[in-house]
Amino acid sequence: MGERVQTACEIVATYARARWWLVRLSVPAAVAAARAVPATPPNPFAPERQTAAGIRLGRAVERTLRLVPFDSRCLVKALVLTRMLSRRGIESSFVIGVRPRSDFAAHAWLERDGIALLPTTAELHRLSEL
Repeated sequence: MGERVQTACEIVATYARARWWLVRLSVPAAVAAARAVPATPPNPFAPERQTAAGIRLGRAVERTLRLVPFDSRCLVKALVLTRMLSRRGIESSFVIGVRPRSDFAAHAWLERDGIALLPTTAELHRLSEL
C-alpha cells in the first residue's frame, strides 16, 4: 500500500477514536488519551526535521478530514494530529484559543517550537495549552 493511502487510513482510524474520546472524556483527558501511545517506530526524524514532518502531517489531516461527511472540527483534527505525532515520537503543544468579542469564536490547533501545525489565525488569544 502506498504511503499516502496508508497515512489516509491512519487518519480515518484515528478520527474515529478522537470522536469517541470527545463523547466520553473531557478535552484534557482526550488529549492525554491521544498522547498515550508508544512511539513506533522510534522517531525516524532528526530533531531539526520534526517540525517540518508535523506540518506535512497537519496538511494531510486537513486534506483527508475535509472529505469526511461527519464532524471534523478543529478540535477533532487537533486530536488526530496529536495522536499521529505521538505515535511518531514528535512532541507538540495542544493549544485552545478564543476571540472574546461579540462574535466569539474558539479554535484548537497544535504547535511545535512556536509554529502552528494546523491552520489558525493571529486574532485568537491563547486560552489554554496542554
